[in-house]
Amino acid sequence: MESKSAFSRRQFVELLGVSAAGFGLVSLAGCGGGDDKGTETPKSDSGAPTDGGMADTITYSLTADPRALDPAYFDDGESAVVACNIYEGLYQYGLKDAKVAPCLAKDLPEISDDGLVYTIALNEGIKFHDGADFNADAVVKSIERQLEPNRNSDMPYASFVFGEAEAGSGVEKVEAVDDYTVKITMRAANAAFVKNLAMALASPIVSPTAAAAATPGQPIDKPAGTGPYKYVDWTKGAQVVLEANEEYWGDAPKTKNIVFRIIAEGNTRLTSLMNGECDIISSVDPSSADQITSSGFELFSEDGMTINYMAFNTESDKCKDQEVRKAIAQAINVEEMVNAIYGDYATVANSVMPLWMAPYDKDVKQTAFDPEAAKKTLADKGITSLTCITYTTARPYNQKGGQDLANMIQGYLREVGVEVSITQYDWTTYKTKVQTDPYDICFYGWTGDNGDPDNFMNLLADTNWSMNVAHWQDEEYKALIAEGLATPDGDERDAIYLKCEQMVAEKQPWVLISHSKNLLGINPKVKDFYYHPTGVAFFKGVSKQA
Repeated sequence: MESKSAFSRRQFVELLGVSAAGFGLVSLAGCGGGDDKGTETPKSDSGAPTDGGMADTITYSLTADPRALDPAYFDDGESAVVACNIYEGLYQYGLKDAKVAPCLAKDLPEISDDGLVYTIALNEGIKFHDGADFNADAVVKSIERQLEPNRNSDMPYASFVFGEAEAGSGVEKVEAVDDYTVKITMRAANAAFVKNLAMALASPIVSPTAAAAATPGQPIDKPAGTGPYKYVDWTKGAQVVLEANEEYWGDAPKTKNIVFRIIAEGNTRLTSLMNGECDIISSVDPSSADQITSSGFELFSEDGMTINYMAFNTESDKCKDQEVRKAIAQAINVEEMVNAIYGDYATVANSVMPLWMAPYDKDVKQTAFDPEAAKKTLADKGITSLTCITYTTARPYNQKGGQDLANMIQGYLREVGVEVSITQYDWTTYKTKVQTDPYDICFYGWTGDNGDPDNFMNLLADTNWSMNVAHWQDEEYKALIAEGLATPDGDERDAIYLKCEQMVAEKQPWVLISHSKNLLGINPKVKDFYYHPTGVAFFKGVSKQA
């Protein structure tokens, strides 16, 4: 596939817009990645989708094991890519954009004049994979388990999506008005809330039976949603298997089985595509892109909704000093580093949000490369060493893994008199280490979940260290985030997030590195696959020629 050019402001507005067309046709059309209506795929006697010359299995590579297959318990792309095919939310995004449309809900919510009460009518006649009924009670239970005081520290997205009482934000209560009507009452107005309800993390509705059967405080171990695919098996370190939901409430899935293979090493993923073991490989190393196309495979290459960054631990003795953080940033030649590592498959990040999310980046000035100034400040501050942790696994925002970044930054800082000790971990281990281990600097990134600026900027206001690895807590910044959420979309809201961008550049909790292209290798026999801008892959409408 050809690479998409950078988005215009108009296209960005369209991306974030609410889709109003066809709401009356959504009921019982199913969801799980946009409204892709059409003729229903014929079924065999067993109920499995079949189409003569179509294969019954599509295999997709993941770079690491999912953290969980319970939407309340994960914050990683691997989990989301699998789970978005099992579960559905009240709302969904378009097949190729972040426009919000109904899914399990009949229509967009009715919102009170003060923006605090959302009344949501639900579709009827839908069942979860385990036979439980989808209704208002199921929605209430699915959300309530992530609200205070029910949530626990292993629910990384709960505060991000549903807010925090201490901050006066988010959901105050959720109620069943009747069997198919839900009322959600907010503590404060939230311009991003409907977009949040369409996300693949935290928001999807889980079977109340499956949730009740889980060990208290632990993820659901027998996933059951309403989606087009049912959970079959998860062999840790090897694969996750899904099968078509024969009783899916919408258009039938086109492929019987979806297998997600866990392949951590980039060259092994490439080989698996070439020899037919995988039909789609994720997080392609930019250096392998030409090999994929020259071998007759397709390269999916589109601008990602991502940010790749280095975070300072603002609680560490060395990096709690803003002047030290600025000096370290001055020592790093970001443009040289991005060009050397990613070539044409990433752009230098001048803002937290992607460049096409203008106007947030237009007036923001990041710390300029100035090694001499860096050397003097760091010497004056007595900074001669730093501890760094990083990850070795390819990510959508950084297909090379974090070791190349760490090594180059180690070299830059050595030039200004600072030695950096680097410890590397695979991604699954790393997700724990950034919460438990001491460090001065680390590498991380983000793929936008819903196309809203809050989804990027709120990271640095979060009190969950798995989300906010900089441990940065600034009351002025938090006040801006709260103001942004309470302000309707438009110029006034844009201006608030521009202030947030400027504050991040000034206070330097992160060194911004790059915005990536999403790179995947695809067997040309696979039809109608699209890697969504939110970093997930919906397989309901995807098929493969035999």
